Amino acid sequence: MDFLDRFGLTVPLVQAPMAGVSTPEMASEASEAGALGSIGVGATDADGAAKMIATVRARTARPFNVNFFVHATPQADAQRETAWLAALAPVFAEFDAEPPAQLRTTYTSFADDPEMVRMLLALRPPIVSFHFGLPDAAVIAALRQAGIFLLATATSLAEAKRAQDCGIDALVAQGIEAGGHRGIFDPDSPDDALGTMALTRLLVRDLEQPVIAAGGIMDGAGIASARALGAVAAQLGTAFIACPESATDDAYRAALMSSAAHHSRMTRSISGRPARALANRFTALETRLSGATPPDYPRAYDAGKALNAAAKASGEAGFGAQWAGQGAPLARAMPAAKLVAQLRGEFMAAINR
Repeated sequence: MDFLDRFGLTVPLVQAPMAGVSTPEMASEASEAGALGSIGVGATDADGAAKMIATVRARTARPFNVNFFVHATPQADAQRETAWLAALAPVFAEFDAEPPAQLRTTYTSFADDPEMVRMLLALRPPIVSFHFGLPDAAVIAALRQAGIFLLATATSLAEAKRAQDCGIDALVAQGIEAGGHRGIFDPDSPDDALGTMALTRLLVRDLEQPVIAAGGIMDGAGIASARALGAVAAQLGTAFIACPESATDDAYRAALMSSAAHHSRMTRSISGRPARALANRFTALETRLSGATPPDYPRAYDAGKALNAAAKASGEAGFGAQWAGQGAPLARAMPAAKLVAQLRGEFMAAINR
């Protein structure tokens, strides 16, 4: 069965599961409007994820996607973390603050969280997706046996083949243009930084699974282009950041609509993993911090969040994790359902030219 027909989509659109940005309200509105809404639960625990799933289900009977982070288990490294905090100390001092005495592992990887697996098998959301890697084969088999459709992000053909071989049902081809965290399985390995167009065509040509194109797509013409490349749908994240249902703060929204949108940067300094963000004071630290190696994700993020909190307390909003892709200048502020309708109209106009 075709991907769109299977989930009753009236537009080939997936609203990206941006942890900390997408909300149950956004996901349900996107799904109700005919797209595939998504929530990102990588930054919460099993109870928190269950509540988010319940909220989406209370708002819509249509399919939705639940996304998990499957990063490698972070390793505490006292020497590296001390050096990192020392490098950040002068920046904290600008706001009369000190860096944390030690870093914490704030997010548990799905690979290390059996409670999440039990929760999924009990609640059985229609679609589950993975970012940063893949769970072990037994977990994938159990989820599929429970009738859950599985997606996984891939940034290369090799990653996509691994996902296919593990039994993943469909692939999200994340190009280098994409905002937020790069889904590369091993952030320390060489990255060919393939763009969305090239990666999508490679996956469509060489693999059997449906492919969803992600990265830099902001309007209906972009969705039509993804379909022309052979993708079954396009995944849009940055396009939804300015929606009132998103969890972004006023400073993030203002930055998205400013000249910073034209200058997104890939940085590891905020969280410890490569991620594309709007140019701000935090991304500008990349050169200044180049002599120190960021701690493992998400331990580096503990410092990043502390710095942002200290800066905001002093009225400085430039140290937020303002994730956005290269298409950010095309962002529009409107409710999620209206945006989906707008994208549908643009898509139909593009394919009927």
